[in-house]
Amino acid sequence: MNLIRRKFLELAAGAGALPAAARLARAQAYPSRPVHLISTYAPGGINDLFARLIGQWLSQHLGQQFIVDNRSGAGGTIGTEAVVRSAPDGYTLLLVDTSNTFNVTLYEHLNFNFIRDIAPVAGIFRGASLLVRHPSFPAASVPELISYAKANPGKVTMASAGIGSIPHVAGELFKILAGVDIVQVQYRGSGPALVDMLGGQTQVTFATVPSSIEYVRAGRLLPLAVTSARRLDILPDVPTVSEFVRGYEITAWTGLGAPKGTPAGIIDRLNKETNAALADAKMKARFAELGGVAIPGPPADFARFIAGEAERWGKVIRTANIKPE
Repeated sequence: MNLIRRKFLELAAGAGALPAAARLARAQAYPSRPVHLISTYAPGGINDLFARLIGQWLSQHLGQQFIVDNRSGAGGTIGTEAVVRSAPDGYTLLLVDTSNTFNVTLYEHLNFNFIRDIAPVAGIFRGASLLVRHPSFPAASVPELISYAKANPGKVTMASAGIGSIPHVAGELFKILAGVDIVQVQYRGSGPALVDMLGGQTQVTFATVPSSIEYVRAGRLLPLAVTSARRLDILPDVPTVSEFVRGYEITAWTGLGAPKGTPAGIIDRLNKETNAALADAKMKARFAELGGVAIPGPPADFARFIAGEAERWGKVIRTANIKPE
């Protein structure tokens, strides 16, 4: 009996180890085919930029192509839902961004729960936005913009990257705290919004530094202020919005997410390689040029960061009564 019992336990232990061994083998083999990285806004914006930066690094270091797939619309909810509905195998990833945590409160009837259904993988970047104007617009400072908007209610147009985007919430927060009536014009991403800004079809916008800095340097867009609590090293003469509008601050961030249930080994491998990218000297220099910093760390740290952002912006959105439409 003892021999039979011992043999049974050995077999049971071996059987129990098989799933773990299989999971480990899958993680070690990953990726064995191209990976799709969903960017939830149109090409040309901050999402697209960082999706391509990190996608290129992962392609080079993991031996498979990480293909950026732009699925814009509905403030990023269309692309996010596509990832939520994908197989949790590591072959469909989400370029997570600030708007995901806005949408937790903005949209009451989504077909998914971002906090529950997306597994945090790794943080990537955090940085300020710029309040910029078209050169033809006469207000050359934040106080002048406020005065002009108050004298011309409903006549100033502000380009927005879509409902629930950083420019949308940044603009609504500005309108409330500054007490102005400015019309937001919604686009399917910051790329299309900037195209019309450059053409003079709209007058002002809140644009992330990465998507707008080259236009500012070329003089095609003129900066009025930065949205961070402190001035930026790359634009030391540009004031913060909070220097004129008390309590104003907003920053943009990006990271990687995967469908809930994605094997921990795959998440850990993606996290490790993403953190390696963030530690690279060239990547750090690129981030500095774009007015921000890397946000490295393990998946658990990124999960806590996301939860904190969702709570913070939920309070702001409810207090300000910001609506998706």
